[in-house]
Amino acid sequence: MFWKTVFVILKFMSAQHANADPLVELENYLRFLKDSGYTEIPLEEDFNSLLCNRPITPSPVAQPISPPNTEVRMKKDRHDGDAAGRLQAVREEMGNCTRCKLSEGRANIVFGSGNPNARLMFVGEGPGADEDAQGLPFVGRAGKKLTEIIEKGIGLNREKDVYICNIVKCRPPGNRDPEKDEIEACQPFLLKQIEAIRPKVIVALGRPAASVLLGRKVAITKERGTWHDFHGSKLILTFHPAYLLRAYTLENRQAVFEDMKQALMELNR
Repeated sequence: MFWKTVFVILKFMSAQHANADPLVELENYLRFLKDSGYTEIPLEEDFNSLLCNRPITPSPVAQPISPPNTEVRMKKDRHDGDAAGRLQAVREEMGNCTRCKLSEGRANIVFGSGNPNARLMFVGEGPGADEDAQGLPFVGRAGKKLTEIIEKGIGLNREKDVYICNIVKCRPPGNRDPEKDEIEACQPFLLKQIEAIRPKVIVALGRPAASVLLGRKVAITKERGTWHDFHGSKLILTFHPAYLLRAYTLENRQAVFEDMKQALMELNR
């Protein structure tokens, strides 16, 4: 029965992703089961039942939502001052920062990019190698996936409609998770960035960003899609694009797609 179930899974994955490696797809599906709390592979009848009861839709980056309300871009700026000036003041205060050990190995400070007047803000974990080299957030593989989510998924323009930054502004060695002292050194500047921009909606990308913003440990697979209040903004949690690339399952793509739909709906309220 075990191997028959595995065969059914592989057959389904091959049908959904004609050019994909079946073993990679199987690994992604097993990761999904683990993240969902399964300790055993569902039997064939359970797996087929899951498929029958679940709508199969294209990848979130391949199927745009209906065109977004033009008010997202056309509404008057709700800032009562110069957002770009406030943001520049934060950057100048940070200076050539040496407040934590991450400064010792960086090439560039990765402060943030996008529209200072954006009503939608994305907060990630930290710069990778590409970001460190260019001094811009989300320009590597995960960044390209985020751009797809923003532009193809919800029909917004990455440079004109959103602002993107990270909880730490320098690359952690080996892309490890930022450590407590590193987060604490950068957190005041993150909060000042948010205060300068005053977005209507903040999207926390992944566990570290969600945990920092909420001030507690977050189980992202259980809490993604949930809404929270954050200093006058609405905060929604979702998967980091890098996680989406590692576990590129239909379930994960649908989950991020639903989260982005909710964020866009909140923007249009």
